[in-house]
Amino acid sequence: MSSSRPVFLFTDFGYSGPYVGQMTAAIMAVAPEARVINLMHDAPSMRPDLAAYLLAACFRLLPVGSVVVAVVDPGVGGERDALMVEARGLTLIGPDNGLLSRIPGIDAVQRIDWRPEVLSPSFHGRDLFAPAAAMTVLAERVPGTAMATERMIGSDWSEDLFQLVYVDGFGNLVSGIAGKNINKNNLVHAAGRAVAYAETFCRVPPGQLFWYVNSLGLVEIAANGRSAAAMLPLALGDRILLD
Repeated sequence: MSSSRPVFLFTDFGYSGPYVGQMTAAIMAVAPEARVINLMHDAPSMRPDLAAYLLAACFRLLPVGSVVVAVVDPGVGGERDALMVEARGLTLIGPDNGLLSRIPGIDAVQRIDWRPEVLSPSFHGRDLFAPAAAMTVLAERVPGTAMATERMIGSDWSEDLFQLVYVDGFGNLVSGIAGKNINKNNLVHAAGRAVAYAETFCRVPPGQLFWYVNSLGLVEIAANGRSAAAMLPLALGDRILLD
């Protein structure tokens, strides 16, 4: 396959500093014509247990043929494996720490055995995952060993996560709960408040909290014209309950 396969980057690096640029450069050093797209770089910092649900939601909207480099990797340089996951015509590359485990429709998993000549112990995103993605774009084999899906860390995690996994720039509070799995008559309980459903922002009075199913398909708490994060004292990982 030619280098027409796009490469999406999903990390917790943030946009400051050299890290995102260095990952992009590492991909283009191997595949100069690669198309690299920043999917997001503010995934829950050092929390693959939360980021996994956000990645899975983003994954559903990516075009077939895409390669995804996903890096939320607090255990970098440790004993965790590097993985290549095939799912629904897409390839995902990242650490075996649960981050890739919630991807729907996994067809095959491979532990990546290949290592570059120079490998920073603290930046596998640049030195290992990015070049492996570039090799995949060029249809070059990345040496590895097949692995059973159930051996992945996080393979036994629940389908829904009743916790806060992301706060967006508007102060909307995103949970790991799939909207298709709950009833619109449910109340969502968070930070001691009971929040009712509304279809979207304009369906409630200004300043009122509500929950809805966001564009990623996840249950989100928001407020019309206000920051829900400013109204509810919640931190990433805090519990969100249903009634």
